[in-house]
Amino acid sequence: MENLTSRGNPICVHMKKLGANRSYREQCGQFLCDGEKLLFEALEGGVEIEAVLSVSNLGFDLPSGVRLFSAQKSLIDSISPLKNTSGVLFSCRMPMAEKADVGVGVHVLLDSIQDPGNVGTLIRSAYAFGAGSVMLTEGSADIYNLKTIRASMGTVFHQRVFSVELSELCGFKKSGVKFIGTANDESSVDVRNLSPGDFIFVLGNEGQGISAELLELCDEMIRIPLSAKCESLNVAIAGSIIMWEMSLPAKNP
Repeated sequence: MENLTSRGNPICVHMKKLGANRSYREQCGQFLCDGEKLLFEALEGGVEIEAVLSVSNLGFDLPSGVRLFSAQKSLIDSISPLKNTSGVLFSCRMPMAEKADVGVGVHVLLDSIQDPGNVGTLIRSAYAFGAGSVMLTEGSADIYNLKTIRASMGTVFHQRVFSVELSELCGFKKSGVKFIGTANDESSVDVRNLSPGDFIFVLGNEGQGISAELLELCDEMIRIPLSAKCESLNVAIAGSIIMWEMSLPAKNP
């Protein structure tokens, strides 16, 4: 195992650019992750690992061909964009892009949700509550942002996630797929009264909500009943609550 000591080492420079620059990630077809747990989840999810940089020995073996390097924690800290690093950084190859299609069950559509933490949390909740897929429109946070991956707690390696264009969503609508949006007003259906079925559940941008184009696709709007003292919920919390409610009918005998 080679020991790296310089920030100028090509491996270190490459990893730092992967963590900092979305265009560079897309150009290389690679992304950066942090943590031994995420490394294990990536391997379990069949993700191709390029290189691993660690301060100590790992608790499991790596596939043959994966380059393993050692380094001081200070060097790893200088590479990672995160404030609190774990002592393990690794680069992965991006999986082949998923085909935009939906089948039976509930699918989650994130409409320009910009915070990586929110996107990662919603992917984690979608995986926990059995969503068929998570789709992201243009303007949403990058799936391969290190903060998105960390917030997902590795579920991004297991949950079906893909980007989608408005034209593709219109195609789903024409094929008979039902769209359900969220709105915090009394005219919307209480989420607890939502009938089970197959549909796309739409969550809107943190500040602006669902875009006008996607509102036109929505067949029904739902809401979470809140205390009069509370105006709204964080989108990741609201989406998680709704996904939990949507998962309940399928669990009932």
